[in-house]
Amino acid sequence: MPRRPAAALATSGEVLRLIRAGEAVTRTDIGRVTGLSRPAVSLRVTELLDHGLVVEDSEGPSTGGRPPTRLVFNAAGGVILVASLGASRAQIAVCDLSGRRLDGVSLAVDVEEGPDTVLPLVMDTWAELLGDRPLSQVRGVGLGVPATVEFAAGRTESARIMANWTGVAIPPIIAERFPVPVFLDNDVNVIAIGEHRAAYAGNADDLLFIKVSTRIGAGVIAGGEILRGALGAAGEIGHIPVRDGGGVLCRCGNVDCVDSVASGTAILRDLRDRGYQVTSLADVVSLVRAGDAETMAVVRNAARMLGEVVATAVNLLNPAVVVLGGDVAESFQPLVSGVREVVHRRSTALSTRNLRIERSRLGPGAGIVGCAHMVLDHILSPEAVDAAL
Repeated sequence: MPRRPAAALATSGEVLRLIRAGEAVTRTDIGRVTGLSRPAVSLRVTELLDHGLVVEDSEGPSTGGRPPTRLVFNAAGGVILVASLGASRAQIAVCDLSGRRLDGVSLAVDVEEGPDTVLPLVMDTWAELLGDRPLSQVRGVGLGVPATVEFAAGRTESARIMANWTGVAIPPIIAERFPVPVFLDNDVNVIAIGEHRAAYAGNADDLLFIKVSTRIGAGVIAGGEILRGALGAAGEIGHIPVRDGGGVLCRCGNVDCVDSVASGTAILRDLRDRGYQVTSLADVVSLVRAGDAETMAVVRNAARMLGEVVATAVNLLNPAVVVLGGDVAESFQPLVSGVREVVHRRSTALSTRNLRIERSRLGPGAGIVGCAHMVLDHILSPEAVDAAL
């Protein structure tokens, strides 16, 4: 790698980025890559050591004589607090600075109870998971919520869905108890980030994640980055209308949104309308496994309607992979197969030439992974590190 010109000397934050990426792991490497003088390299490395962001490892390879001291990113130099909320369950965890989960729990929640009830529960759980770790160890917080989020403002915007969360700026509430940078995003966006980083990084930088659970939503990875849109409203695939939906009123106020006719909630409603005593998706899974013809017909019809919407998204976005996750997609292979069939029939030949349509590889843990990377991408960016130092 060529040396940098003097006018573009690397900051401490940029040096940390080089160490984390493995591009420069000794002081000599850093000087060669950045063009910094030995005293300047020493100053920046000392800053990173003093703040616990890197540690020294003297066991590096030697070409003769004393081995060089390697610089290693210190993932144990702090923790981040993360939570991925769904409509009825929350995954809550403490992770290290590499995003590795240190401790966590899954809790039943009802997000419709509102932020005054849900946020204290989440924060109390974080405090319990921290245990004896001092509050000074916490470097950032990340939260995914099942609502439209204006990302830059950290504010939920859901006029009809989760109405009591509408307009709530969540980061200041959390920062009162944990005074660190707080980041908020839509739950499906953070799941998409998690799937991409942990399961598809390097081989699918254009990815469409569809969550099929109590509700239906999407997260779009384009060019390796989450696509949020101008204000954060990208990915609201659940409120695209379908043909022949039967005139079902959606909670958003429109009719025949795919969320209202193909979600887990819709499948349960349709089966109850047919006289089935089903109270949960587990009941539906049992019926599918028993080969119940009418239940299979309901699931296949949901797959057909969802497939039409996914086909439109594939034509528009041309992803390399469509990942189907959430309780419904992870429980019903016939739904995945039905979506795959419709997408290949209704999308263009070029957009489906190499397209993969797969079930989630991470399952419920994807949201925690995504929240962790959302936080780390911000707090460990060169700009944020330089500001903190």
